[in-house]
Amino acid sequence: MSKPLEKGTFWEHLDELRNVLLKTTLVAVLCGIIAFIFKDLIFQIVFAPKNDDFITYKWLGKIGEIFSETSGEGFDISLINTGLAQQFVVHMKTAFCFGILCASPYILYQLFRFVSPALYEDERQYAVQVVGSGYIMFIIGVLFAYFLIFPLTFRFLGTYQVSNEVTNMISLDSYMSTLILISISMGVVFELPVVSWLFAKMGFLNSSIMKKYRKHSIVAILILAAIITPSDVFSCIAVSFPMYMLYEISIILVSFTERKREVKNTKMIPA
Repeated sequence: MSKPLEKGTFWEHLDELRNVLLKTTLVAVLCGIIAFIFKDLIFQIVFAPKNDDFITYKWLGKIGEIFSETSGEGFDISLINTGLAQQFVVHMKTAFCFGILCASPYILYQLFRFVSPALYEDERQYAVQVVGSGYIMFIIGVLFAYFLIFPLTFRFLGTYQVSNEVTNMISLDSYMSTLILISISMGVVFELPVVSWLFAKMGFLNSSIMKKYRKHSIVAILILAAIITPSDVFSCIAVSFPMYMLYEISIILVSFTERKREVKNTKMIPA
């Protein structure tokens, strides 16, 4: 195991941290300004799931044609604004979120450069694996929410009516809040395999425990899905199913890590 790089003084580390924070903030602000300027393109992406020609609905229509020879009914849901400054505030928040998302690779890179000198060589390798895989899984979770979970949730809730006398009027703030909440929540949920793998590498978790508490995990998943989604059964099921699949994938990863450790320990034992 190689030694960490030479350590500096407290004030040198503080000055380096200040530079890192300044650089990452400037890049995030710059990306946010660019997103703010390209308003039409950004909101074309944001509002795409509310239109019946969204790619998810097209694929679902094709699947429906295979089984029922019908492509499904179209729908038309309009958003309304209920506050004087609400549209401008939503514009600012959306630009901020896109700015952080676009600048996130650079932010992670700068933070890693700051902490890596204090790590051993093998620790740096683990850090790269954990941060890299964690970032990729978070992005996959956000994309999964955007292309599947949110469109299905929005279409179901936006078109559901207790009576034809009641017209659905979805507010802009409600649409954006639900989209952001589901996207961030699914991004965090998709970190489960990475966290499980990390805990298995550290010896804090094993597959037998995960299999033993599988039924308990299902209950926990349903509770968590009910918290992070709107209060309806459809959304809860749509979110809980991929969460359970991630749990099963985590068991496989933990089992693989255990077998790999056993093989390594066997080779280290002298004949």
